Amino acid sequence: MQHSRKILVIALVLFCVALWASVAGAQTLKVNINTATAEELTVLKYVGEALSQRIVEYREEHGAFVSPEDIVKVPGVGQRVYDANKDIITVK
Repeated sequence: MQHSRKILVIALVLFCVALWASVAGAQTLKVNINTATAEELTVLKYVGEALSQRIVEYREEHGAFVSPEDIVKVPGVGQRVYDANKDIITVK
């Protein structure tokens, strides 16, 4: 009886962990290009330290981005960068 109870508890714990992992994975990361730091911007595909710093500098010089597509106005950020990140970039 004790053995089957342990198996049941282990199975329940594993189920909860699997459920939590699937819910956590379903949450979509959003990067606000108007408020993100240079370090935070490096989570974007094809954006390293230099390009992320350029995004911050552009924002400081020109003001907030109006739309996610405006990121291509930053020198060095092309359509490829936007297309790779358009689902996670936000300005709100």
